[in-house]
Amino acid sequence: MSTAADPTTDPRAQARPTGTDTADSAAGSGPADRRSRYLAWLLAAAIAAAALNLRPVVTSLGPLLDKVRADLGMNATVAGLLTAVPALCFAVFGVAAPALARRVGPIAVVTAGMGAITLGVFARSFAGGTAVFLLLTAVALAGVAVSNVLLPVVIKRYFPQRVGPMIGLYSMSLSVGTSLAAAITVPVTSALGGDWRFGLGVWGLLGVVALVLCLVTLFLRRDRGGATGRAAQGAAVKLPIMRSRTAWALAVFFGLQSTSAYATMGWLPKIYQDAGVSEGTSGVLLALVMAVSVPASFVLPNLAARRGDQRLFVVLLGGCGILGYLGLAFAAGTVSWLWAALVGLSMCAFPLALTMIGLRARTSGGVAQLSAFAQSLGYLISIPGPILVGTIYQATGSWYLPLGFLAVLLVPQMLVGMRAARARHIEDEAPAAEVPAAA
Repeated sequence: MSTAADPTTDPRAQARPTGTDTADSAAGSGPADRRSRYLAWLLAAAIAAAALNLRPVVTSLGPLLDKVRADLGMNATVAGLLTAVPALCFAVFGVAAPALARRVGPIAVVTAGMGAITLGVFARSFAGGTAVFLLLTAVALAGVAVSNVLLPVVIKRYFPQRVGPMIGLYSMSLSVGTSLAAAITVPVTSALGGDWRFGLGVWGLLGVVALVLCLVTLFLRRDRGGATGRAAQGAAVKLPIMRSRTAWALAVFFGLQSTSAYATMGWLPKIYQDAGVSEGTSGVLLALVMAVSVPASFVLPNLAARRGDQRLFVVLLGGCGILGYLGLAFAAGTVSWLWAALVGLSMCAFPLALTMIGLRARTSGGVAQLSAFAQSLGYLISIPGPILVGTIYQATGSWYLPLGFLAVLLVPQMLVGMRAARARHIEDEAPAAEVPAAA
């Protein structure tokens, strides 16, 4: 797999993306071409395995939270804090990802992220107190944060002609990891004797697989004799991203869709149970929401990447969410699967946002800055939403206003999403004098 330098011409020109589309570069049949193909498949497998690890840290904890609280003596306030910690860690640690990638390369940082996830997940299962448990959870979430930001960068750099399919693979793997951890953590814990420590710690095995694949990928790429670190990756172009309207629109879009997603994952079973649906069935319906997003997360980025403009998808997904939330408000106990499916489709705004991040910058350096900005600010925006939904429910005693709030929130999501979905690059939104040439 050869490494191409970042463009040295005016960034306003259509630059050739940094890195090489490894699959396309392996068109020949010689040993070097076969090696390049193998490395491309290995990198794709590493990306998929890494994505599988980005949510079990969070979604495996929810079903076992009562047991964890009882064993560690965790009070309700601290337990509530755990719902906000993921988004906060994603925002804080995600900011550092581009600088780290410039120093050692994005694959190396993702590899370190997998190491942090594996260590945090394994170690917290041995925690003897609340403070240690929270600290080790934060270690794992720091690994998730940098990987969240940099996996789209790895895709843009090494698969520039296949951004849609690779974002689809990434998004689908992330959705599988999310739903798998939510669905089987309790049965696995029961099978292992009912101890929550085993139920949480077993997900570290998934981290080991991803860590090994990332380490092998990193070793084989460096073993090819090319330069590494900053020289190999190309010096990043420092963009005035704070002045980009597209970047701000993407950040707000990302934040609003995250608000809906976290509120849905946190409150949907309770919504159904209050409508007379059994606990078991409400869990199945939550799994349906997540399951719907698995195939859609693969197909949607492919379709979106083929279009220069993604506004149609922004509107369609927002419309599905509005219908789903209104259905839950007025008829949650009737055709319950339909509302779950519609809400599940609306949550595919997440892979759409990732796809737009990959398409809105010309180079992988630009994608790194855009990804860090949009995700970090977006996750900060999402923190109050689920808390506000719970507050409104507690104050009113019904789900009409909370679900109405989520439905109304989709209107600004669609408006800023249509701005972010326009076919343009963030490099085009700054005066030429303020966009330095890439090194």
